[in-house]
Amino acid sequence: MTDGHDQFAGLHFAPAPDLHGPVPGPRSVALLDEQAALESRARSYPRAVPIALEEGRGATLRDVDGNTFLDFFGGAGALNLGHGHPVVAAAATAQQRRLVHALDFPTVSKNALMRSLKDRLPGALRRTARFHFGGPTGSDAVEAALKLTRTHTGRSPVIAFHGSYHGMTSGALSVSSDTSYRRTDAASVQFVPYPYCYRCPLGLRPDSCGLACAKLVETVIADPHSGTGPPAAVIVEPIQGEGGTVVPPPGYLAELRRMTAAHDVPLICDEIQTGFGRTGSMFGADHDGIVPDVMTLSKAIGGIGYPLSCIAYDEALDTWEPGAHIGTFRGHQVAMAAGVAALEVMDETDLPGHAGRLGELALATLRDACATLESVGDVRGRGLILGVELVRDRETREPWPELTAEVRRACLQRGLIVEVGGHFGNVVRFLPPLVITRELLLRGLEIFTEAVRERERVPTVARVAA
Repeated sequence: MTDGHDQFAGLHFAPAPDLHGPVPGPRSVALLDEQAALESRARSYPRAVPIALEEGRGATLRDVDGNTFLDFFGGAGALNLGHGHPVVAAAATAQQRRLVHALDFPTVSKNALMRSLKDRLPGALRRTARFHFGGPTGSDAVEAALKLTRTHTGRSPVIAFHGSYHGMTSGALSVSSDTSYRRTDAASVQFVPYPYCYRCPLGLRPDSCGLACAKLVETVIADPHSGTGPPAAVIVEPIQGEGGTVVPPPGYLAELRRMTAAHDVPLICDEIQTGFGRTGSMFGADHDGIVPDVMTLSKAIGGIGYPLSCIAYDEALDTWEPGAHIGTFRGHQVAMAAGVAALEVMDETDLPGHAGRLGELALATLRDACATLESVGDVRGRGLILGVELVRDRETREPWPELTAEVRRACLQRGLIVEVGGHFGNVVRFLPPLVITRELLLRGLEIFTEAVRERERVPTVARVAA
């Protein structure tokens, strides 16, 4: 096998980044203005990243003004194989000529995708898994997982985590922790601390805490006076994404698996953002060697951005009735054909291994560069899901969301697109396509550190005036 540079180098625009004027340029400004006049106030990304897109290739994007950017956002983690991977695009095009819409009828593409997915699931799920496709978004996969476990157990409460994000539909919002969104079903959800070691809610240290936050979860499950009662499920992200790229310590997920199994509580692992090689393994849960009862899958399952979602679950839970969870677009044949091709490419190129190696390089590079940056409080991640937390003071760890927003803008002006997240909006997040090359990755990290260094030097008065 050739090295990562050779096998992925031809997938991207070159050179990148490559800017030809102000950002946003005049054509982008015109389209942004028209969008503002036509589209909902709820639109989000163009407010913080004000460009109008025209074309994507690999880990690069080109706007309507001809500017080329490094894409460290990757469709919010959906584009593990990047923009327009030629092999996957060819498979999708061929399928589109044959059949696009098939509800839940069996097809060659659908059955091939289920077989291919089953071969890659952890542990016993490779033998026992059933799949269910509903609507085409990750939110719907979460809705299906909640409905499945509640139907099977006959119980309603669900345990979720501080910092969680599972989607924007009613049920998915109910298990998402951000109080700025209305949770219509919040009464049946109990939130518990996630192992956010940089800001431990219990005031403990990871080298001596004994996974106290995991023991707290067991108390909520087992104590008849916890106010929750036996839950229908525990739903967890193996690495929290929108919560700020929070990576649990080794052994935490294994302890969560132990206790949920001991108390006969289904464990749902939300792999929507961490799945399909993102963390350096096929799934985020693999790093603790656990086998959940239910896995929610979306984003990268569609290969190059086609909308698709499903749940994979132990057949023992398959007790709901026919038609219990449906969706008009649950048989998106183009997305399924693209998914099959994407999994084949992942195998041929060892894409999870590539992501793992680049992730180690990125963490080392960031930690070395950020050692001289006073505003960097923490650098964390696994594979190519990475986060840098910015703070006003390393001792107090006071969040600095204003600087974080400025850094994102400064990165854009240099040709790098990044995301922002975290409990306090002070984490710069990197989710580049896994097909990114070593050279492009290092160039993007260099741009980021330059942007942080520049904005740190801006006097407070000038920053407020800006």
